Amino acid sequence: MNFGGLSTAASIRIPSLHRCIQFSAYPFNSASHTPYPSPRNLLRMPPSSAAAAASMTTASSSSDSLETADVKKQSHPWLIVGLGNPGKTYSGTRHNVGFELVDALAESEGISMGSVSFKALFGKGFIGNVPVMLAKPQTFMNLSGQSVGAIVSYYKIPLKQLLVVYDDMDLPFAKLRMLPKGGHGGHNGMRSIIDHVKGNRDFPRLRIGIGRPPGKMDGASYVMRPFSKQERQELDFTLQAGVEAVRILLLEGFDKSASYANSPKSLEQLG
Repeated sequence: MNFGGLSTAASIRIPSLHRCIQFSAYPFNSASHTPYPSPRNLLRMPPSSAAAAASMTTASSSSDSLETADVKKQSHPWLIVGLGNPGKTYSGTRHNVGFELVDALAESEGISMGSVSFKALFGKGFIGNVPVMLAKPQTFMNLSGQSVGAIVSYYKIPLKQLLVVYDDMDLPFAKLRMLPKGGHGGHNGMRSIIDHVKGNRDFPRLRIGIGRPPGKMDGASYVMRPFSKQERQELDFTLQAGVEAVRILLLEGFDKSASYANSPKSLEQLG
């Protein structure tokens, strides 16, 4: 399991860059339905942080310009998947931080997650002018690939536009780590997803550190533990930083997103 980011005892709220129109996430007949509302109907709002504002300035190098051009060329929606277990028993536990980040992203961007489709809680909307689908598989962690594989297949999502968010015991608590590809690292949810995309590991992932279990506690018990009050404060901050990292990924490309997510940060830097 894996993660990465920042650790501070302060909690902040980062306002949304954009709001979007919500609509049903059920499969549709493309001949009779428009899959996404027009981006011109979006309510545009101020950048969510100084970092975001800075990242929206004109690219200063040709490589930055090329990456931005590649982002604009995307014709398929992004699929952002948060991993976890369904039900109140597991809500607020360490294994469910992937769910929590998707919830934070949905709230920030005004995307409704009220639909059930492909064995997942599902939502569609925009981040900026980029169409996005959010999913929280309800299959239980170890079968997450059943849901994710079906969505990828139905919508023909390029794997480079599939981002999976999940917990990682091998990262210090509340750290973020954005990676372009990789194995499952012992995480059964990721193992299932890789199996259901024909063994392909070439898709980005955002890992959220939950730290190692104390003493002789086994990992299975540890990931089901809730957070302490101090841990919750740190995690809430990290989730907002994760939301920012996802925005940067969709709007400006992987390199800038990874630089943001993987670098040491302080509350003052995100200010």
